[in-house]
Amino acid sequence: MDEFSYLSVLISVILGLAVTQILKGFRGILLSRKRIRIYWPVIAWAVLLLLICVQSWWAMFELRHYQPWTFAAFAIVLLQTILTYMLAGLVFPDLFGEGIVDLRESFYAHRVWFFALGFFVILASIGKGVVLYGELPHPTDLAFHAFFGTIFLVGALTRRESCHKALVVLGMAGFILYIVIVF
Repeated sequence: MDEFSYLSVLISVILGLAVTQILKGFRGILLSRKRIRIYWPVIAWAVLLLLICVQSWWAMFELRHYQPWTFAAFAIVLLQTILTYMLAGLVFPDLFGEGIVDLRESFYAHRVWFFALGFFVILASIGKGVVLYGELPHPTDLAFHAFFGTIFLVGALTRRESCHKALVVLGMAGFILYIVIVF
């Protein structure tokens, strides 16, 4: 087994758990739909995070060519993956119990943590390029990172509902464009 195959197991497990968190949230909404107050931006963020998890897993495959692996290199890749998992874990509230669950209320209660974690995912992604290759990502890639970082920063700093609705739409459109252009 080569180094990448060994190291990628933990990364894959954590990304798999992130996907599980999101899918478990969708399942919980279906099973408890009578007591869930839907808030479409939460659903949209969950779909976007699912896409981010899949794209992250896909992008990690490029690391199969990376040599030599060091603990610092693995640590930054692992940090980005852990932060992505934490973000996925916050998108939906716990849906257990018998009470009414208001997705809007939960979103705004955890908004700062959600968007701060998203911002740190972006920083870790940029840091990954610096640690692994000794340079910032390609300018196009870096521009998208700045765009997403701005979305997360604005989301952490504002409570305005209209702004949050616009942010998720911009994030979704931007991420699709990111995949088309960069990947």
